[in-house]
Amino acid sequence: MSGSPPRPAHEEGEAPSPVRRMSLYPPPRSTRHTARRRKGWVVASVAAGAAVVVAGGTAAALVLGPGPDQDPGPGASVPDTFAGTWEGKMIQENEAGEHVTDWDARVRLETGAERGSSEWFTLNCRGSLTLQEREGGRLVFDYVETYDPDDRCVDSSTLTLSEGGAEETLEARWEATSHDGTTMISTGTLS
Repeated sequence: MSGSPPRPAHEEGEAPSPVRRMSLYPPPRSTRHTARRRKGWVVASVAAGAAVVVAGGTAAALVLGPGPDQDPGPGASVPDTFAGTWEGKMIQENEAGEHVTDWDARVRLETGAERGSSEWFTLNCRGSLTLQEREGGRLVFDYVETYDPDDRCVDSSTLTLSEGGAEETLEARWEATSHDGTTMISTGTLS
């Protein structure tokens, strides 16, 4: 019997093996619960999409700001009532309230802008204005000098503009510290 092939084990009285072939790949997955899994993914996707829409709306509201009927609050932008070119005479006093000088001022502001420009043309100085605070009928700007060939003006100061008592006027208050450390205050009406 040396030349004959070996006989299968089940032919010799043993029970047949349920394993017929070995595979390196897992058996096919059941499709019995596929619909339930798919439904779970759909619900999760819809919830994620809703979260993105809500977050996007919130971000847009923060970027675009409040509607036209709402006051945008401090530091927002120049309202229509302050927009334009305003000119007038400023009266400057020192800390003791003593008169120092008078000078002519011009302020330019645009609706919706956060910046403007100013010119103290009697003193031959110009600067940029950056809105720092908006509260009701009052705007507060930081002034930074951009032109001063005669070195007569201060490098930085604060300019506060308020709605004037007369129609189409603004009350201006300019505060600065001079080169020698003296606090200087100038006030005037711009129209």
